[in-house]
Amino acid sequence: MRILNFLARGALAGLFACAFVAPAAAALPIQKWQQASGAQVLLIESPGLPMVDVEIDFDAGERRDPAGKAGLAGITADMTSKGIAARNGEPALDENQLGEAWADLGASFGGGAGLDRMSFNLRSLTYPDLLDKAVKLAARELGEPSFPDTVWQRDRQRMIASIREANTRPATVAARAFGQAVYGGHPYGNDTTEESVSRIAVQDMQDFYRAILPCRAKVSIVGAVSRAQADQIATTLLSRLPNGRCEPLPPVAEVPALSAAAERNIPFASAQAHVLIGQPGYKRSDPDYFPLLLGNYVLGGGGFVSRLSEEVRQKRGLSYSVYSYFSPGMHAGAFTVGLQTRPDQAAQAVQVSRDVVRRFVAEGPTEAELKAAKDFMIGGFALRIDSNRKLVDNLANIAWYDLPLDYLDTWTKQVEKVTAADIKAAFARKLQPDRMVTVVVGADVASARQ
Repeated sequence: MRILNFLARGALAGLFACAFVAPAAAALPIQKWQQASGAQVLLIESPGLPMVDVEIDFDAGERRDPAGKAGLAGITADMTSKGIAARNGEPALDENQLGEAWADLGASFGGGAGLDRMSFNLRSLTYPDLLDKAVKLAARELGEPSFPDTVWQRDRQRMIASIREANTRPATVAARAFGQAVYGGHPYGNDTTEESVSRIAVQDMQDFYRAILPCRAKVSIVGAVSRAQADQIATTLLSRLPNGRCEPLPPVAEVPALSAAAERNIPFASAQAHVLIGQPGYKRSDPDYFPLLLGNYVLGGGGFVSRLSEEVRQKRGLSYSVYSYFSPGMHAGAFTVGLQTRPDQAAQAVQVSRDVVRRFVAEGPTEAELKAAKDFMIGGFALRIDSNRKLVDNLANIAWYDLPLDYLDTWTKQVEKVTAADIKAAFARKLQPDRMVTVVVGADVASARQ
Protein backbone atom coordinates (compact mmCIF):
# COMPACT_ATOMS: atom_id res chain seq x y z
CA MET A 1 0.00 0.00 0.00
CA ARG A 2 2.86 2.37 0.83
CA ILE A 3 4.43 1.65 -2.57
CA LEU A 4 1.10 2.34 -4.30
CA ASN A 5 0.73 5.61 -2.43
CA PHE A 6 4.30 6.59 -3.27
CA LEU A 7 3.65 5.91 -6.95
CA ALA A 8 0.40 7.88 -6.76
CA ARG A 9 2.19 10.89 -5.31
CA GLY A 10 4.86 10.66 -8.01
CA ALA A 11 2.30 10.40 -10.77
CA LEU A 12 0.34 13.34 -9.38
CA ALA A 13 3.45 15.50 -9.13
CA GLY A 14 4.30 14.70 -12.73
CA LEU A 15 0.82 15.54 -13.92
CA PHE A 16 0.79 18.82 -12.00
CA ALA A 17 3.97 19.80 -13.80
CA CYS A 18 2.22 19.32 -17.16
CA ALA A 19 -0.11 22.09 -18.23
CA PHE A 20 -3.37 21.24 -19.90
CA VAL A 21 -3.40 23.74 -22.73
CA ALA A 22 -6.84 24.70 -24.00
CA PRO A 23 -6.89 26.23 -27.48
CA ALA A 24 -7.68 29.94 -27.20
CA ALA A 25 -10.55 29.68 -29.67
CA ALA A 26 -11.92 26.39 -28.36
CA ALA A 27 -15.30 26.36 -26.67
CA LEU A 28 -15.27 25.62 -22.96
CA PRO A 29 -18.79 24.34 -22.28
CA ILE A 30 -19.81 24.96 -18.68
CA GLN A 31 -22.49 22.85 -17.07
CA LYS A 32 -24.41 24.30 -14.14
CA TRP A 33 -27.04 22.88 -11.82
CA GLN A 34 -28.42 23.22 -8.32
CA GLN A 35 -28.54 20.37 -5.86
CA ALA A 36 -31.43 19.60 -3.55
CA SER A 37 -29.45 21.17 -0.69
CA GLY A 38 -29.33 24.46 -2.58
CA ALA A 39 -25.65 24.15 -3.48
CA GLN A 40 -24.73 25.39 -6.95
CA VAL A 41 -22.36 23.23 -9.00
CA LEU A 42 -20.41 24.28 -12.10
CA LEU A 43 -18.41 21.83 -14.18
CA ILE A 44 -15.93 21.91 -17.03
CA GLU A 45 -15.09 18.40 -18.21
CA SER A 46 -11.37 18.21 -18.95
CA PRO A 47 -10.47 14.62 -19.83
CA GLY A 48 -6.88 15.33 -20.89
CA LEU A 49 -5.38 14.36 -17.54
CA PRO A 50 -6.63 11.90 -14.88
CA MET A 51 -7.06 14.57 -12.25
CA VAL A 52 -9.68 16.91 -10.81
CA ASP A 53 -9.62 20.35 -9.20
CA VAL A 54 -12.47 21.50 -6.98
CA GLU A 55 -13.13 24.87 -5.36
CA ILE A 56 -15.92 25.39 -2.83
CA ASP A 57 -16.80 29.00 -2.01
CA PHE A 58 -18.92 30.46 0.81
CA ASP A 59 -19.94 34.01 1.65
CA ALA A 60 -17.71 34.00 4.72
CA GLY A 61 -14.81 36.22 3.77
CA GLU A 62 -13.15 39.06 5.64
CA ARG A 63 -16.07 41.40 4.99
CA ARG A 64 -17.95 39.22 7.51
CA ASP A 65 -15.36 39.57 10.29
CA PRO A 66 -16.96 40.81 13.55
CA ALA A 67 -16.00 44.25 14.79
CA GLY A 68 -12.70 44.19 16.61
CA LYS A 69 -11.79 40.70 15.36
CA ALA A 70 -10.28 41.38 11.95
CA GLY A 71 -8.63 38.25 10.60
CA LEU A 72 -11.21 35.82 11.96
CA ALA A 73 -12.31 34.56 8.54
CA GLY A 74 -8.80 33.69 7.42
CA ILE A 75 -7.85 32.19 10.77
CA THR A 76 -11.00 30.06 10.82
CA ALA A 77 -10.35 28.75 7.31
CA ASP A 78 -6.73 27.94 8.14
CA MET A 79 -7.65 26.19 11.39
CA THR A 80 -9.89 23.68 9.57
CA SER A 81 -6.69 21.90 8.52
CA LYS A 82 -5.40 21.57 12.09
CA GLY A 83 -7.46 18.56 13.03
CA ILE A 84 -10.66 16.56 12.54
CA ALA A 85 -13.07 15.66 15.33
CA ALA A 86 -14.06 12.07 16.08
CA ARG A 87 -17.55 11.47 14.65
CA ASN A 88 -19.71 8.49 13.67
CA GLY A 89 -17.21 5.94 14.88
CA GLU A 90 -14.33 7.48 12.94
CA PRO A 91 -11.24 8.48 14.93
CA ALA A 92 -10.06 12.02 15.46
CA LEU A 93 -7.05 13.15 13.43
CA ASP A 94 -4.59 15.77 14.63
CA GLU A 95 -2.80 18.07 12.19
CA ASN A 96 0.13 15.68 11.72
CA GLN A 97 -2.10 12.68 11.10
CA LEU A 98 -4.21 14.73 8.70
CA GLY A 99 -1.13 15.86 6.80
CA GLU A 100 0.10 12.28 6.54
CA ALA A 101 -3.30 11.12 5.30
CA TRP A 102 -3.21 13.66 2.47
CA ALA A 103 0.38 12.74 1.63
CA ASP A 104 -0.56 9.06 1.43
CA LEU A 105 -3.29 9.91 -1.07
CA GLY A 106 -1.04 12.14 -3.15
CA ALA A 107 -3.80 14.76 -2.94
CA SER A 108 -4.30 18.13 -1.28
CA PHE A 109 -7.08 20.05 0.43
CA GLY A 110 -7.07 23.34 2.26
CA GLY A 111 -8.97 26.51 3.04
CA GLY A 112 -8.37 30.22 2.96
CA ALA A 113 -10.32 33.46 3.00
CA GLY A 114 -10.21 36.64 0.95
CA LEU A 115 -12.19 39.84 1.26
CA ASP A 116 -15.46 38.29 0.06
CA ARG A 117 -15.33 34.52 0.32
CA MET A 118 -14.00 31.58 2.23
CA SER A 119 -12.66 29.00 -0.22
CA PHE A 120 -11.65 25.35 0.00
CA ASN A 121 -9.63 23.64 -2.72
CA LEU A 122 -9.28 19.93 -3.45
CA ARG A 123 -6.87 18.43 -5.99
CA SER A 124 -6.66 14.71 -6.63
CA LEU A 125 -6.01 12.09 -9.23
CA THR A 126 -9.23 10.59 -10.56
CA TYR A 127 -8.24 6.94 -10.17
CA PRO A 128 -11.34 5.55 -8.39
CA ASP A 129 -9.61 4.18 -5.29
CA LEU A 130 -7.71 7.43 -4.69
CA LEU A 131 -10.44 9.92 -5.63
CA ASP A 132 -13.09 8.33 -3.41
CA LYS A 133 -10.78 8.41 -0.39
CA ALA A 134 -9.67 11.98 -1.11
CA VAL A 135 -13.24 13.26 -1.42
CA LYS A 136 -14.30 11.54 1.79
CA LEU A 137 -11.31 12.88 3.70
CA ALA A 138 -11.99 16.38 2.39
CA ALA A 139 -15.62 16.04 3.49
CA ARG A 140 -14.48 15.26 7.02
CA GLU A 141 -12.05 18.19 7.07
CA LEU A 142 -14.69 20.55 5.71
CA GLY A 143 -17.56 19.32 7.87
CA GLU A 144 -15.90 18.21 11.12
CA PRO A 145 -12.95 20.48 11.97
CA SER A 146 -11.90 20.19 15.61
CA PHE A 147 -10.43 23.70 16.00
CA PRO A 148 -7.94 22.49 18.65
CA ASP A 149 -7.29 25.20 21.22
CA THR A 150 -3.71 24.11 21.93
CA VAL A 151 -2.85 24.51 18.26
CA TRP A 152 -4.52 27.91 18.13
CA GLN A 153 -2.61 29.15 21.17
CA ARG A 154 0.61 28.16 19.40
CA ASP A 155 -0.39 29.60 16.03
CA ARG A 156 -1.69 32.80 17.58
CA GLN A 157 1.72 33.56 19.06
CA ARG A 158 3.34 32.87 15.70
CA MET A 159 0.85 35.14 13.95
CA ILE A 160 1.35 37.96 16.42
CA ALA A 161 5.12 37.67 15.99
CA SER A 162 4.69 37.78 12.22
CA ILE A 163 2.46 40.87 12.42
CA ARG A 164 4.91 42.56 14.75
CA GLU A 165 7.73 41.90 12.28
CA ALA A 166 5.63 43.11 9.33
CA ASN A 167 4.95 46.35 11.18
CA THR A 168 8.64 47.18 10.91
CA ARG A 169 8.29 47.47 7.12
CA PRO A 170 7.17 50.71 5.46
CA ALA A 171 5.08 48.79 2.91
CA THR A 172 2.91 47.40 5.71
CA VAL A 173 2.43 50.84 7.27
CA ALA A 174 1.51 52.34 3.90
CA ALA A 175 -0.96 49.59 3.00
CA ARG A 176 -2.73 49.84 6.35
CA ALA A 177 -3.06 53.62 6.21
CA PHE A 178 -4.20 53.50 2.58
CA GLY A 179 -6.86 50.86 3.24
CA GLN A 180 -8.28 52.75 6.19
CA ALA A 181 -8.39 56.03 4.27
CA VAL A 182 -9.85 54.63 1.04
CA TYR A 183 -12.51 52.40 2.56
CA GLY A 184 -13.70 54.78 5.27
CA GLY A 185 -14.71 52.16 7.85
CA HIS A 186 -15.94 49.54 5.38
CA PRO A 187 -14.75 45.99 6.23
CA TYR A 188 -12.51 45.97 3.14
CA GLY A 189 -10.28 48.38 5.02
CA ASN A 190 -9.99 46.29 8.18
CA ASP A 191 -6.49 45.19 9.07
CA THR A 192 -5.45 42.15 11.09
CA THR A 193 -3.48 43.44 14.06
CA GLU A 194 -1.85 42.04 17.17
CA GLU A 195 -4.85 43.27 19.15
CA SER A 196 -7.50 41.74 16.87
CA VAL A 197 -5.72 38.38 16.81
CA SER A 198 -5.42 38.44 20.61
CA ARG A 199 -9.20 38.79 20.90
CA ILE A 200 -9.98 35.72 18.77
CA ALA A 201 -10.80 32.48 20.57
CA VAL A 202 -11.77 29.02 19.35
CA GLN A 203 -15.39 29.79 20.24
CA ASP A 204 -15.27 32.69 17.77
CA MET A 205 -14.13 30.30 15.03
CA GLN A 206 -16.88 27.82 15.82
CA ASP A 207 -19.50 30.56 15.81
CA PHE A 208 -18.19 32.02 12.53
CA TYR A 209 -18.09 28.58 10.89
CA ARG A 210 -21.82 28.11 11.44
CA ALA A 211 -22.33 30.16 8.27
CA ILE A 212 -20.73 27.31 6.28
CA LEU A 213 -23.83 25.46 5.06
CA PRO A 214 -24.43 23.35 1.92
CA CYS A 215 -27.16 25.71 0.74
CA ARG A 216 -24.61 28.53 0.55
CA ALA A 217 -21.95 26.58 -1.33
CA LYS A 218 -20.78 27.31 -4.85
CA VAL A 219 -18.84 24.29 -6.08
CA SER A 220 -16.61 24.61 -9.14
CA ILE A 221 -15.14 21.44 -10.67
CA VAL A 222 -12.66 21.00 -13.52
CA GLY A 223 -11.25 17.63 -14.47
CA ALA A 224 -11.64 14.19 -15.93
CA VAL A 225 -15.07 13.55 -14.42
CA SER A 226 -18.57 13.32 -15.86
CA ARG A 227 -21.53 15.34 -14.66
CA ALA A 228 -22.76 12.39 -12.61
CA GLN A 229 -19.36 12.01 -10.98
CA ALA A 230 -19.11 15.75 -10.34
CA ASP A 231 -22.53 15.79 -8.73
CA GLN A 232 -21.51 12.93 -6.44
CA ILE A 233 -18.23 14.67 -5.56
CA ALA A 234 -20.12 17.82 -4.58
CA THR A 235 -22.69 15.84 -2.60
CA THR A 236 -20.02 13.94 -0.67
CA LEU A 237 -17.91 17.03 0.01
CA LEU A 238 -20.87 18.85 1.57
CA SER A 239 -22.42 15.80 3.27
CA ARG A 240 -20.96 16.43 6.73
CA LEU A 241 -21.95 20.06 6.98
CA PRO A 242 -25.10 20.80 9.00
CA ASN A 243 -28.29 21.18 6.97
CA GLY A 244 -29.51 24.24 8.81
CA ARG A 245 -32.08 26.74 7.62
CA CYS A 246 -30.57 28.79 4.84
CA GLU A 247 -31.69 32.24 5.87
CA PRO A 248 -30.23 35.23 4.01
CA LEU A 249 -27.04 36.60 5.49
CA PRO A 250 -27.17 40.22 6.67
CA PRO A 251 -26.22 42.70 3.95
CA VAL A 252 -22.86 44.43 4.01
CA ALA A 253 -22.93 48.17 3.32
CA GLU A 254 -21.31 49.51 0.18
CA VAL A 255 -17.96 51.31 0.24
CA PRO A 256 -18.62 55.04 0.75
CA ALA A 257 -17.39 57.42 -1.92
CA LEU A 258 -14.69 59.90 -0.96
CA SER A 259 -15.99 63.43 -0.52
CA ALA A 260 -12.60 65.15 -0.68
CA ALA A 261 -8.92 64.54 -1.27
CA ALA A 262 -6.85 63.39 1.70
CA GLU A 263 -3.12 63.15 2.35
CA ARG A 264 -1.28 61.15 4.98
CA ASN A 265 2.45 61.69 5.34
CA ILE A 266 3.87 59.16 7.79
CA PRO A 267 7.47 59.52 9.01
CA PHE A 268 9.47 56.32 8.71
CA ALA A 269 13.19 55.64 8.70
CA SER A 270 13.60 53.93 5.34
CA ALA A 271 15.81 54.30 2.27
CA GLN A 272 12.76 54.52 0.00
CA ALA A 273 9.51 56.42 0.37
CA HIS A 274 6.44 54.27 -0.28
CA VAL A 275 3.63 56.02 -2.14
CA LEU A 276 0.02 54.89 -2.62
CA ILE A 277 -2.62 57.00 -4.37
CA GLY A 278 -6.21 55.98 -5.00
CA GLN A 279 -9.88 55.77 -4.17
CA PRO A 280 -12.76 53.27 -4.19
CA GLY A 281 -13.07 51.79 -7.67
CA TYR A 282 -15.89 49.55 -8.85
CA LYS A 283 -17.67 46.26 -8.16
CA ARG A 284 -16.94 43.18 -10.28
CA SER A 285 -20.53 43.23 -11.55
CA ASP A 286 -20.03 46.68 -13.10
CA PRO A 287 -20.72 46.76 -16.87
CA ASP A 288 -17.60 48.90 -17.34
CA TYR A 289 -15.36 45.95 -16.42
CA PHE A 290 -13.75 45.46 -19.84
CA PRO A 291 -13.17 49.17 -20.65
CA LEU A 292 -11.58 49.59 -17.21
CA LEU A 293 -9.45 46.46 -17.66
CA LEU A 294 -8.05 47.68 -20.97
CA GLY A 295 -7.75 51.29 -19.86
CA ASN A 296 -5.78 50.38 -16.77
CA TYR A 297 -3.31 48.40 -18.90
CA VAL A 298 -2.57 51.65 -20.75
CA LEU A 299 -2.50 53.76 -17.60
CA GLY A 300 -0.38 51.67 -15.25
CA GLY A 301 -1.05 47.95 -15.61
CA GLY A 302 1.15 47.35 -18.63
CA GLY A 303 4.50 47.43 -16.87
CA PHE A 304 7.21 49.42 -18.63
CA VAL A 305 4.90 50.31 -21.57
CA SER A 306 2.31 52.12 -19.44
CA ARG A 307 1.71 55.87 -19.25
CA LEU A 308 2.76 56.01 -15.60
CA SER A 309 5.99 54.16 -16.32
CA GLU A 310 6.82 56.44 -19.24
CA GLU A 311 6.30 59.65 -17.26
CA VAL A 312 7.53 58.63 -13.80
CA ARG A 313 10.28 56.16 -14.63
CA GLN A 314 11.54 56.69 -18.15
CA LYS A 315 11.33 60.47 -18.53
CA ARG A 316 12.18 61.49 -14.97
CA GLY A 317 13.84 58.50 -13.31
CA LEU A 318 11.76 58.97 -10.17
CA SER A 319 11.07 55.29 -9.59
CA TYR A 320 12.20 51.97 -10.96
CA SER A 321 8.63 50.67 -10.94
CA VAL A 322 5.23 52.36 -10.88
CA TYR A 323 1.89 50.67 -11.38
CA SER A 324 -1.87 50.99 -11.14
CA TYR A 325 -4.66 48.45 -10.69
CA PHE A 326 -8.31 48.00 -9.80
CA SER A 327 -9.37 45.32 -7.30
CA PRO A 328 -13.12 44.83 -7.89
CA GLY A 329 -15.07 42.51 -5.63
CA MET A 330 -18.57 42.21 -4.22
CA HIS A 331 -18.04 45.87 -3.31
CA ALA A 332 -15.99 48.64 -4.86
CA GLY A 333 -12.41 47.54 -4.40
CA ALA A 334 -9.71 50.19 -4.48
CA PHE A 335 -8.12 51.79 -7.50
CA THR A 336 -4.45 52.06 -6.57
CA VAL A 337 -1.36 53.77 -7.96
CA GLY A 338 1.82 52.62 -6.24
CA LEU A 339 5.53 53.37 -6.40
CA GLN A 340 8.70 53.67 -4.35
CA THR A 341 11.12 56.56 -4.70
CA ARG A 342 13.87 58.44 -2.89
CA PRO A 343 12.41 60.45 -0.02
CA ASP A 344 13.62 63.71 -1.51
CA GLN A 345 11.80 62.91 -4.78
CA ALA A 346 8.51 61.84 -3.24
CA ALA A 347 6.69 65.14 -3.74
CA GLN A 348 7.62 65.27 -7.42
CA ALA A 349 6.69 61.60 -7.95
CA VAL A 350 3.30 62.16 -6.33
CA GLN A 351 2.60 65.22 -8.47
CA VAL A 352 3.63 63.55 -11.73
CA SER A 353 1.55 60.46 -10.94
CA ARG A 354 -1.51 62.55 -10.14
CA ASP A 355 -1.07 64.52 -13.35
CA VAL A 356 -0.86 61.33 -15.42
CA VAL A 357 -4.05 59.96 -13.88
CA ARG A 358 -5.87 63.26 -14.29
CA ARG A 359 -4.86 63.55 -17.95
CA PHE A 360 -5.81 59.96 -18.70
CA VAL A 361 -9.25 60.37 -17.13
CA ALA A 362 -9.77 63.53 -19.17
CA GLU A 363 -8.44 62.25 -22.49
CA GLY A 364 -8.53 58.45 -22.48
CA PRO A 365 -6.09 56.33 -24.53
CA THR A 366 -4.85 56.90 -28.04
CA GLU A 367 -5.85 54.43 -30.75
CA ALA A 368 -2.29 53.11 -30.81
CA GLU A 369 -2.32 52.53 -27.05
CA LEU A 370 -5.69 50.78 -27.27
CA LYS A 371 -4.48 48.49 -30.04
CA ALA A 372 -1.39 47.55 -28.03
CA ALA A 373 -3.55 46.79 -24.99
CA LYS A 374 -5.93 44.62 -27.02
CA ASP A 375 -3.06 42.76 -28.67
CA PHE A 376 -1.56 42.01 -25.28
CA MET A 377 -4.84 40.94 -23.65
CA ILE A 378 -6.05 38.80 -26.54
CA GLY A 379 -2.61 37.34 -27.24
CA GLY A 380 -2.23 36.33 -23.60
CA PHE A 381 -5.72 34.94 -23.12
CA ALA A 382 -4.63 31.33 -23.65
CA LEU A 383 -2.33 31.66 -20.63
CA ARG A 384 -5.37 32.43 -18.47
CA ILE A 385 -6.86 28.98 -19.13
CA ASP A 386 -3.84 26.77 -19.84
CA SER A 387 -4.19 24.50 -16.81
CA ASN A 388 -6.93 22.92 -14.75
CA ARG A 389 -5.94 25.11 -11.81
CA LYS A 390 -6.43 28.29 -13.83
CA LEU A 391 -9.66 26.95 -15.30
CA VAL A 392 -11.12 26.25 -11.89
CA ASP A 393 -10.11 29.74 -10.74
CA ASN A 394 -12.00 31.21 -13.70
CA LEU A 395 -14.93 28.88 -13.16
CA ALA A 396 -15.15 29.85 -9.48
CA ASN A 397 -15.24 33.53 -10.45
CA ILE A 398 -18.04 32.82 -12.91
CA ALA A 399 -19.96 31.08 -10.13
CA TRP A 400 -19.22 33.69 -7.48
CA TYR A 401 -20.07 36.75 -9.54
CA ASP A 402 -22.89 35.07 -11.47
CA LEU A 403 -21.21 35.74 -14.81
CA PRO A 404 -22.63 34.30 -18.07
CA LEU A 405 -21.75 30.66 -18.69
CA ASP A 406 -20.21 31.62 -22.04
CA TYR A 407 -17.97 34.19 -20.33
CA LEU A 408 -14.70 32.48 -21.30
CA ASP A 409 -15.87 31.82 -24.85
CA THR A 410 -16.79 35.48 -25.40
CA TRP A 411 -13.92 37.05 -23.44
CA THR A 412 -11.84 38.02 -26.47
CA LYS A 413 -14.91 39.42 -28.26
CA GLN A 414 -15.67 41.59 -25.22
CA VAL A 415 -12.10 42.92 -25.36
CA GLU A 416 -12.17 43.46 -29.11
CA LYS A 417 -15.30 45.61 -29.09
CA VAL A 418 -14.04 48.16 -26.52
CA THR A 419 -13.35 51.59 -28.03
CA ALA A 420 -11.21 54.46 -26.84
CA ALA A 421 -14.40 56.41 -26.19
CA ASP A 422 -15.69 53.54 -24.01
CA ILE A 423 -12.55 53.70 -21.90
CA LYS A 424 -12.66 57.47 -21.54
CA ALA A 425 -16.30 57.38 -20.47
CA ALA A 426 -15.75 54.49 -18.02
CA PHE A 427 -12.80 56.20 -16.32
CA ALA A 428 -14.74 59.44 -16.09
CA ARG A 429 -17.54 57.59 -14.34
CA LYS A 430 -15.28 55.74 -11.90
CA LEU A 431 -12.38 58.02 -11.00
CA GLN A 432 -12.30 61.49 -9.48
CA PRO A 433 -8.62 62.56 -9.57
CA ASP A 434 -9.28 65.54 -7.30
CA ARG A 435 -10.78 63.34 -4.56
CA MET A 436 -8.12 60.71 -4.12
CA VAL A 437 -6.24 59.55 -1.05
CA THR A 438 -2.46 59.92 -1.05
CA VAL A 439 -0.34 58.05 1.49
CA VAL A 440 3.41 58.60 1.67
CA VAL A 441 5.50 56.66 4.17
CA GLY A 442 9.12 57.64 4.65
CA ALA A 443 9.20 61.21 3.34
CA ASP A 444 7.90 64.59 4.47
CA VAL A 445 6.10 65.60 1.30
CA ALA A 446 4.75 68.82 2.77
CA SER A 447 8.24 70.03 3.63
CA ALA A 448 9.62 68.95 0.27
CA ARG A 449 7.07 71.16 -1.49
CA GLN A 450 8.17 74.28 0.37
